[in-house]
Amino acid sequence: MKISSRPISGTADKLQILALSRQFPSDNLRVVDLPYRLSSWALDEPENTRLWFDAHGRLLAWAVLQTPFWFIDYAFCPEASFLHPEILDWAGKRASQSLETPFGHPCWFVTIFSDQTERMRELESAGFSNQAEVGEDSWSKVFLQRPGNLPVKEYRIPPGFVVRSLAGKEEIAAYVELHQTVFESKNMRVEWRQRTLEHPDYVPNLDVIIASPDGRLGAFCICWLQQVEGQLVGQIEPLGCHPDFRKYALGRVALAEGLRRLQTHGAQIIHVETDSYRNTAFRLYESMGFSVAKNVFVYRKDYAE
Repeated sequence: MKISSRPISGTADKLQILALSRQFPSDNLRVVDLPYRLSSWALDEPENTRLWFDAHGRLLAWAVLQTPFWFIDYAFCPEASFLHPEILDWAGKRASQSLETPFGHPCWFVTIFSDQTERMRELESAGFSNQAEVGEDSWSKVFLQRPGNLPVKEYRIPPGFVVRSLAGKEEIAAYVELHQTVFESKNMRVEWRQRTLEHPDYVPNLDVIIASPDGRLGAFCICWLQQVEGQLVGQIEPLGCHPDFRKYALGRVALAEGLRRLQTHGAQIIHVETDSYRNTAFRLYESMGFSVAKNVFVYRKDYAE
């Protein structure tokens, strides 16, 4: 089979990526939340991306080195599984080339479902190692789900706080400041957040925020919705609460509101991804009716000497 490849070029390519990933949701962790990830500033450098096509121009596979997340996102058609080693080889070369650039990292991670044994073997052959049992720094994830029609608990909104949708582009800067504070990182940027609002799959009233009595943004819950295999599927990505307001459990309030809004849009099932150890986030999702759908392994490869 004759294969060609090139970097992503424009919105049409991103829409092809979404279409490919939606066709094979059982193989790919990244499906419903892809509009959020494909809006990131990592894609500002085309060489961080790659598409593979057959002789007829049909997309077979894609990959992105997602600098903000330190992850290599990719997907491929089952019939093109032979491309997996090539994808990893391309990613490795790009990771090494980008070490001294703003897009580089000394190590990169890949996530796969725990039952994808062939991918595991190929990742290990490419020099990646499973982080599930590496001692104190062990790391694995879970893909959680809840039925879309499961009732959502009502939580008291603290006096003076307002639950509403993000007020469009004029509130992006305030959101970015909140996001950076919550995650203690400068990775979220105005341009990234603006692109999420411009994406065709963005639904304004699924962009939930909570404002404090003095007008500050205190918490957020962004929800995504996609038609996947004839089913309307929702996903939470991301969710967060400012440290100053955690005593009010605003994250829980924002999540509950996001779930209710997804239900209003007809979501039949709702997903979220989080770390597998039983931390605050896991317990929150569990209390809201989520359960483990799939275990997720995290693989790592170091590129710096």
